[in-house]
Amino acid sequence: MSNPCIICVAITGSVTTKEHNPSVPISINEQIESTHEAFEAGAAIAHCHVRNDDGSPSSSPEKFALLKEGLEKHCGDLIVQFSTGGRSGAEKERGGMLSLRPDMASLTVGSNNFPNRVYQNAPDLVDWLAKEMITHDVKPEIEAFDLSHIHQAAIMNKDGRIPGKLYIQFVMGVQNAMPVDKDVFNYYIKTVNRLLPDAEWCAAGIGKHQLTVNEWCIANGGHTRTGFEDNVKFDKDTLAPSNAALVGRAVELCSKYDRRPATCSEAREILGLRLV
Repeated sequence: MSNPCIICVAITGSVTTKEHNPSVPISINEQIESTHEAFEAGAAIAHCHVRNDDGSPSSSPEKFALLKEGLEKHCGDLIVQFSTGGRSGAEKERGGMLSLRPDMASLTVGSNNFPNRVYQNAPDLVDWLAKEMITHDVKPEIEAFDLSHIHQAAIMNKDGRIPGKLYIQFVMGVQNAMPVDKDVFNYYIKTVNRLLPDAEWCAAGIGKHQLTVNEWCIANGGHTRTGFEDNVKFDKDTLAPSNAALVGRAVELCSKYDRRPATCSEAREILGLRLV
């Protein structure tokens, strides 16, 4: 099998709670344990948020530091990716943990609607986050909630604000944003190949669409994301028992399309990350 698939596990996010699924990891220790299981199941990237003790989202650098330390201790060369998403803090608080030098961090280069608000990513904030990532040697994962975000990432790549080989994630299925639509998905790939022919791409499907988007990615030679941040169910009637179980579904799909999960070292090489 060639063309390994990088599987990212989004372990908790900032919205899902134990009321949605009792297995959602909230505390730092729960997140480390859940990520270790997902790592052993085949995940090469952990997309990380942190929570306050009451389960609300946090941007605390201290909490991110504890999580990063635990993942590096227990998960070998797993790629640690921090979220700079807007639910976890305001303005520059969202990048306050980049000085911890995670391997990667999410970066959304434009704004869009969320279920109950606007996900605001003003140009000056995007530029600041991008500069911080350059300063601390953190590779961005471009989270594209809209076609314009791919175009903006290409502009920022060309002018040096986001240097190097890009990694672009299509986020599909967020209420009031881009739906899960195969024609759109195909056009996203076409656009990346046209504007950024050296880029790698992946996609995340939200809620009931997670497995569908996993399969589209794997079948089309891309990488994919799974985990409790995006979906808490294993099927329509069953809660997922763990992040590892959701990773396991993606691993099974790799076999279906004559692919295999990328090891962490392979993923680091594909993405141009520093080796551990």
